Amino acid sequence: MATSNGDGDGEGGGRLLRYLGSARNIAACGAGAVGLGLHFAGYGGAWWPGIVAALYGAVVLLWPPGAPKGTGIPGKSDPVSVREKPAPVQVPAPPVPVQVPAPPVPVPVPVPEPPRVWPQLEELAVFVGSAPLPPSANVPGLLVRLRSAGPGPTTEPIVVRRLPLAVDGYLRALTWQPWVSDGADPAAELARAVDEMAALVPAS
Repeated sequence: MATSNGDGDGEGGGRLLRYLGSARNIAACGAGAVGLGLHFAGYGGAWWPGIVAALYGAVVLLWPPGAPKGTGIPGKSDPVSVREKPAPVQVPAPPVPVQVPAPPVPVPVPVPEPPRVWPQLEELAVFVGSAPLPPSANVPGLLVRLRSAGPGPTTEPIVVRRLPLAVDGYLRALTWQPWVSDGADPAAELARAVDEMAALVPAS
């Protein structure tokens, strides 16, 4: 029982000490001091004890029930652990797409065609180059046009038959000219034949 009473006395004494140091008691004592000051100032008369008690009791009764305890200052709370708000998560902005220029379209480079080989024409050119043909007939020019046009239904008969016959006829006429007195000019005849064949060669 002694232990129980001792504990009760200690608990009651602790409550009393906490109350005496509370903001409510300090404010109430201040109000009572104001009533006491009014008494010394000549107000209240014989009712000054009641006025002091009334002011003290009014502050105690009117003190907000939720007022913080233990600080002695109304409106100030005891230090408590305040949970810090988490910092807002910084969401990175989506990357801006980079405009990559389209690769240049390759321009096809024309590949020169390999020169067409026409064996029969090349053999004829070798023979014509060794024959004593008159420059006025312009047989080399006809060969150039035939080489540019290439084989075809018009050029092949010239290379295979017409030009060889014309050159052969010129050489025969040139050989027998001293013994023939018909007055024909073999060079002119060859030039006329070459012009006719050149007109048949298509332009390349």
